[in-house]
Amino acid sequence: MTETRNFVLRDKKGNEHGVFTGKQPRQAALKAANRGKGTKKKPDLIILRERGTKKLHQYEGWREEVSAPKNKPSWMPDTIKKPNVKKIQIEIVDKI
Repeated sequence: MTETRNFVLRDKKGNEHGVFTGKQPRQAALKAANRGKGTKKKPDLIILRERGTKKLHQYEGWREEVSAPKNKPSWMPDTIKKPNVKKIQIEIVDKI
C-alpha cells in the first residue's frame, strides 16, 4: 500500500499556508478545494508542493452545492458541498 504524503498549500507569491495529506496529490487538492471559495465559472488556483520533493502540482478547484444521495443517512442535510479539481500542470522548481 502507498503511504500518505504531505502537500503544502502555496499562494502565487510562494508563501506556504497549510498542509493537506493524501495518497495522491489530487486527494489533497480536493481537500483544499473544499475549503476554498471558488466556483465553476471562477475556480481557485490551488498550488501544492509535495514535501521532500521539488514538485509543484497545480489545479483549478471549486465546490458546488449538489443534492444528497437518495440513500443518505438521517443526519445528512438535503444538499452537500462537492469539491471538484482539474489538473493544470506539474512544475519542477530549482529551489524551494
